[in-house]
Amino acid sequence: MDALDQFKANQKAAWANFSQLETITGTVAPHLVRFAGVRPGARLLDVACGTGVVALTAARAGANVQGVDLTPELVQHARNNAAVMRVEANFQEGDAEALPFADGTFDIVVSQFGHMFAPRPEIALREMLRVLVPGGTVAFSTWPPELFTGRWFALMGRYAPPPPPGVSPPAQWGDPNIVRERLGSAVRDLAFTRNTMWVATLSPQHYRLNMAENFGPAKKLFEQLDAKDPAKAAELRSEIDALANMYFEDNRVRQDFLITRAVKI
Repeated sequence: MDALDQFKANQKAAWANFSQLETITGTVAPHLVRFAGVRPGARLLDVACGTGVVALTAARAGANVQGVDLTPELVQHARNNAAVMRVEANFQEGDAEALPFADGTFDIVVSQFGHMFAPRPEIALREMLRVLVPGGTVAFSTWPPELFTGRWFALMGRYAPPPPPGVSPPAQWGDPNIVRERLGSAVRDLAFTRNTMWVATLSPQHYRLNMAENFGPAKKLFEQLDAKDPAKAAELRSEIDALANMYFEDNRVRQDFLITRAVKI
């Protein structure tokens, strides 16, 4: 297994317990669905769908939805959610860099905080546009690098082993200038908006504990540091608490995000 394949295998395992955070991410799924212009009967693909919060929100709005995710535990959880909601939706395992669908299959392709973790942005984006019909809409929510979650990722990156060559930082997808460059001449009518996800928590320390237990990459990093370098782990905890405190108000942590929408030429 080469370094990139190992990187993906690690991601696949790390995200397995993300379902504990679906209630939080589910609160902002309607923003993406509305901004993408989801309509009844539209064929929609949710890339890196996780537990299906966006796909199922779109299905409830009448879209014909398909979700794809690298992690089998999340795919099964999405299926369970669909059964609970009694809505029609299909979910399957798949890689954002090699989507298992024919060209021009979908009218709308979306991703909420998902495709940004694919290691090679140019490949993931090419795949998302490939399966989209000409005139179809691509839309995604991402974390700006200068705001809380982007800064969180940068902080963890300073403590984590370096990724393989060619792997781009996820928060680059939150920079409109980079997004504009990546989409280039493949799209028209590029538009951006911003919104906020509020995470209820009693304190910045409680927020950090919740993320360390339920956010796969953080959980894995803390496990590694606690085993190998407890002092460094304590330092990271202190830095996260200080960062979260900057965005903590009214027993909530503020997480602002960017939403992008464009039409495939």
